[in-house]
Amino acid sequence: QVQLVESGGGLVQAGGSLRLSCAASASIFSSNVMDWYRQAPGKQRELVAAITSAGSKNYADSVKGRFTISRDNSKKTVDLQMNSLKPEDTAVYYCHLLYYNGFTRVDSWGQGTQVTVSS
Repeated sequence: QVQLVESGGGLVQAGGSLRLSCAASASIFSSNVMDWYRQAPGKQRELVAAITSAGSKNYADSVKGRFTISRDNSKKTVDLQMNSLKPEDTAVYYCHLLYYNGFTRVDSWGQGTQVTVSS
């Protein structure tokens, strides 16, 4: 299974920016989706942004216009640029990869990186 390693979390003041990066341990040659989820204390994990291997993007309404997801297939990375951060963006952010191995669905998750936005 593909391993995912996130980096780039930290503490930032409201209005600031952070860039998260996720590196995959291997290339996926079939169609796939790489995305970022987040989970705040006491809340369910939610999808933040997703990007397909073809480059189609999708964002949660709460981050549209502030966050940008991108990927580099040659480097096996997916990044999340987060601007105009708000305290409510505070959460553990997880990188996720979805692909199919034949007819078998495969989900890989990173270990998570903490993002804390102070007011």
